[in-house]
Amino acid sequence: MNIKGVILQGSSKSNGNTNKIALFIKEKTGFDIIDLKSKNIAPFDYDFKNKDDDFLPTIKEIVENYDTLIFATPVYWYAMSGIMKNFMDRITDCLKIEKEIGRKLRGKRMGMISCGFDSELKQGFTMPFIESANYLGMHYLGDIHTWVEDGSIPKQLQNDIPIFISEKIKPEI
Repeated sequence: MNIKGVILQGSSKSNGNTNKIALFIKEKTGFDIIDLKSKNIAPFDYDFKNKDDDFLPTIKEIVENYDTLIFATPVYWYAMSGIMKNFMDRITDCLKIEKEIGRKLRGKRMGMISCGFDSELKQGFTMPFIESANYLGMHYLGDIHTWVEDGSIPKQLQNDIPIFISEKIKPEI
């Protein structure tokens, strides 16, 4: 069976280091990439006044077309990017006003890729992704921390990423 997946790129720079990693993973998996920066996704609003932005059409496209969601985010101030946080916060819309979309997340697969300026990732970074997957009834596949050196993916990661894909993401089973 071929897994249909999407990489949700949540960087403030569409063609930066996180994109280099996302493109490398796309090449290995065939997964599509959705650049969240290219979407108009407002922050969560308890009154749902922003329901006409790009979030609902984007999440609807995701739940209808993909089995596996890979969140790709740079590390900004020891946490996910603001763009990624807005997207994750807006999943609340799918629990409150668009419950049918929210129900379709259940059973899907989620992984996470972080991209920092070096090989260190502070403890706790992955917790929001793991716990969100648990809360939404998704299967958390795991995560990998990446970085770019002198504009290139280090050899170590060029070896580690395909292992992560084959052992955790498994694009073909």
